[in-house]
Amino acid sequence: MSETYPRPQPDAPVVVFDFDHTLYDGDSFGHVLRWLLKRNPLRTVAALAATPLLGPMVAFLPTRRRGISGYVWIGTFGLHGRRSFDALLDLYVATHQQEIRQRLLPVALDVLREHRRRGDCVVIATGAPPELARAILAFVTHQDVPVIGTAVGPRFGAMGARRHCHNEEKVRMLHERGYGQVDVAYSDSSADLPLLQAARAPVVVNPKAGRVEMFRRALPPGTPILNWGCKDRAGEPVAS
Repeated sequence: MSETYPRPQPDAPVVVFDFDHTLYDGDSFGHVLRWLLKRNPLRTVAALAATPLLGPMVAFLPTRRRGISGYVWIGTFGLHGRRSFDALLDLYVATHQQEIRQRLLPVALDVLREHRRRGDCVVIATGAPPELARAILAFVTHQDVPVIGTAVGPRFGAMGARRHCHNEEKVRMLHERGYGQVDVAYSDSSADLPLLQAARAPVVVNPKAGRVEMFRRALPPGTPILNWGCKDRAGEPVAS
């Protein structure tokens, strides 16, 4: 039986969770993209042919989004609408249930549940398409949590990002949805530094080891830097 949570009041604390490497162990849309490319031999060949160009772009932070967009174009060429794209996301989730369940982090879900029990205003803000995060959260009965994510639509005969929920844009998208002062923010990513700095109580979870010192310099002294179960990530381990 699913748990019933109190409805957040207008003055409830706003709590923002990133999704990838925060609630989910890995890059959720990256996993979808690999599936899209592998399920069709022609797309696989096209992706391999484009890798000498796109691979270095993905590896280099300033061009990473463009490189990923190139692979997304190859993986979705021929789709003509958002409904078709969302149907593919739902198909991926439906056919990868066991793998996805194993990647959802129990400690993270415990923290999410506790905020909801308190009546906090919880929202997911992710660089992944929101439909994907919602479908994954449905496994753990949190599909009713508001999700803000990258807006996707038709682009040059395929699907592409219309607006990336990333970096400072993520903060703007939260404000546009009516979320004002962020009380608590959880994220692993240096790209979410604007969100973490805007929060009254930032919490870094599952960061890359090479980013820990940057977070310590950029965020208030005593900011928690935790590990919620990502084995290849840094942070102080937290038991479930």
